[in-house]
Amino acid sequence: MKRMKTAIWTIILCISLIVLLLMFPQVAHEGADLGVALFMEALFPYLLPYLILTNWFIRLTAQPAKTASYFLFFKTYLISAVGGFPTGAATIAHLSKQGQLTPKQAAYLLGICHSPSPLFVFGFVGHDLFQSTTIAWNYLLLVHAFSLIILTLSYFYLPKANFTAQPFKKDTEPFTNSIKDSVPTVLIVAATIVFFTTVYSVFLHSTDSLFKTLPEYFHLAVAGLLEMTNGLFLLHNVLTGNTLLLATVALLTTQSLSIHLQVIVIARSAKIAIRPYIWIRLLYSIVIPILFFLIFL
Repeated sequence: MKRMKTAIWTIILCISLIVLLLMFPQVAHEGADLGVALFMEALFPYLLPYLILTNWFIRLTAQPAKTASYFLFFKTYLISAVGGFPTGAATIAHLSKQGQLTPKQAAYLLGICHSPSPLFVFGFVGHDLFQSTTIAWNYLLLVHAFSLIILTLSYFYLPKANFTAQPFKKDTEPFTNSIKDSVPTVLIVAATIVFFTTVYSVFLHSTDSLFKTLPEYFHLAVAGLLEMTNGLFLLHNVLTGNTLLLATVALLTTQSLSIHLQVIVIARSAKIAIRPYIWIRLLYSIVIPILFFLIFL
């Protein structure tokens, strides 16, 4: 019954969005253009090369093992921390398909190895929005310190006896296969960004047409829910002081539907369970803003 209700509401939502796209084709076109520009200017130039290099590095350093070592956990986390999401999801999906991680290990690492790129935090958040890198340093140090603690606890907590790795095979064409595996991930990122910027543009245009006096906080909530970058930009235009700092940290940690959908699609391609990812991200969304408030504000 519950699944049937969910399916019905999903169908209603899908039909409603289709109707809105048909009613406002020009706005939909502008939203899609915005999504393409955002992807091409802010993500594509470094995301594709980084994904290829990290996939190549993983293939070159792959070693046969009966159990996943802490070095493999740490290497996976380091790759995701430097590249930002969804690099961690792509890396974990590859390791899971290769049999170097158990399904349970991959599911938990999916939530832990998930953080914004330092380039994004220092560049867009620190330099462009705040004209100071203090918040970037404070946030990244806090997130990664907490994540490394959770990573270590997970390594000792997750069972290793049931590890059922596939027979180890050395990749004979690591570079070529790295390119092949990276392109679908980039397309997933591009598609979700264009989709959500289009939905955001059409939805706000339709609500503004019906309700002339919608508060600015409504625009802020919708933007933050659908696409993180636009939400952060609007936050900076609406809030000030410590409220702005805390709201920025909260949005950086909770992220948006666009980002989570990218991770879920990549995880599903490797048959990785999603529920641990959801619970771990909820934990981060609660703990990180509280710790930031207690330590830095």
